[in-house]
Amino acid sequence: MSILRTCLRPVSPSGPAFRTKHAKTIYWYEKRPDTLGALFFSELFTHVGQWGTHVDPPAHFVKGLRTVDQIDLKEMILPLVVIDVHEEVAKNPDYTLSIERLKKWEEDHSQIPSGAFVAMRTDWSKHWPDAAKMENKDAHGVAHYPGWSLLTLKYLYEGRKITASRHETTDTDPGIATNKDDYSLETYILSTNHYQIELLTNLDQVPESGAIVVVSFPKPKGASGFLARVFAIVP
Repeated sequence: MSILRTCLRPVSPSGPAFRTKHAKTIYWYEKRPDTLGALFFSELFTHVGQWGTHVDPPAHFVKGLRTVDQIDLKEMILPLVVIDVHEEVAKNPDYTLSIERLKKWEEDHSQIPSGAFVAMRTDWSKHWPDAAKMENKDAHGVAHYPGWSLLTLKYLYEGRKITASRHETTDTDPGIATNKDDYSLETYILSTNHYQIELLTNLDQVPESGAIVVVSFPKPKGASGFLARVFAIVP
């Protein structure tokens, strides 16, 4: 079994408004002047929905589509497909996944199954939790990190009928796009009423095919996103 989520920290590499998590102890084992009571340990957490490894439901970008609580259990236990492009990304941080690379994966492993959860392994999560390395900005302030491509996503969601996708970066779109506030790829995925998982890790510990992924998260009603606990069952 492999855990595919990042550890939560007080500071998270993400957008400026998403970087701070607060945890306040409100009960402690002994009496303290800064708590509400004693006898047990309890905390109050304050954070945005898109924090650390998290689920983005369709409603995150598209008004009127499904929220976190409307994602069905059948969409949370899926065959795992890992497209390993970490060597390509090491040579080119602006790398985007192409249809040709997907077809090469299918030549090596067989057709991507309907209902699969497709993850792109870039090893970008090894930069976590260093925000500067995650963004990888150049001297002009332009971010450089890998992402998907629209043709590839259409091939997966419309052609292969996958259930969801995931990546290790903070965004679906590559850094050179998000730097211009272009989130068209994430918008595409969520507009199809599918969900995605962001900021995964440990994809180097699972095979490219044959594993089962379990995606779990709380179900706050009407939520735009939430922390996710993701793990793979490896044969």
